[in-house]
Amino acid sequence: MIIINFKNYVAGKKSLALAKLIEKHFSRAIIAVPAVDIKELHEKTKLRIFAQHLDAIDGRATGFLLPETARAVGASGTLLNHSEHPLPFRILKTAVSRTHKAGLKIVICAPSIKEAKKLASLKPEAIAFEDPKLIGSGKSITEYRADEVKKFAQLFRHSKIVPLCGAGINKIEDVKAAHDLGCHGVLIASAIAAAPPKKTKDFLRELGLCPESVGFT
Repeated sequence: MIIINFKNYVAGKKSLALAKLIEKHFSRAIIAVPAVDIKELHEKTKLRIFAQHLDAIDGRATGFLLPETARAVGASGTLLNHSEHPLPFRILKTAVSRTHKAGLKIVICAPSIKEAKKLASLKPEAIAFEDPKLIGSGKSITEYRADEVKKFAQLFRHSKIVPLCGAGINKIEDVKAAHDLGCHGVLIASAIAAAPPKKTKDFLRELGLCPESVGFT
């Protein structure tokens, strides 16, 4: 499972262009995109589309993205609790329940092993271990927190929850290292969504040729 988070690096035509590039070179990717782009990217590509965040709000709600709405316009899953959009546990619990009822897959982000253990009780499809200090730094968690990544992955060796890692993943060696440390996938953002076009294309091509990425669920 390789998730490419567009964050807010691109939107509109640029978002579609990036999605098309990903589809061409690495069609197995899941892309987490801005809410405004979910419908168009679902209709114009064959990629699996995740929302970057969903809200569990009942009744009248302005300015929120509900699980049912995201599903209706083409999302198949969502990220929750990203370090750039954290949620209190009680709200996260409600969001997970509502999102599952809407038929969407869930990847919960965890800033630590301790937090990952707690979040496992919510039974998401996957948990992504991301050190907030390394996000966008170019310093890969697989190199700078290798021991922690390995311990995190071991927590889920006999679990239905898929262990992922992210933060600073910026080259194919980081993807391979994540696999070797026991993770079943990675989250990538700036190294693809905010990189120069040639670097983005080269990275996607490498992902498409990487046996380790084929082995990811």
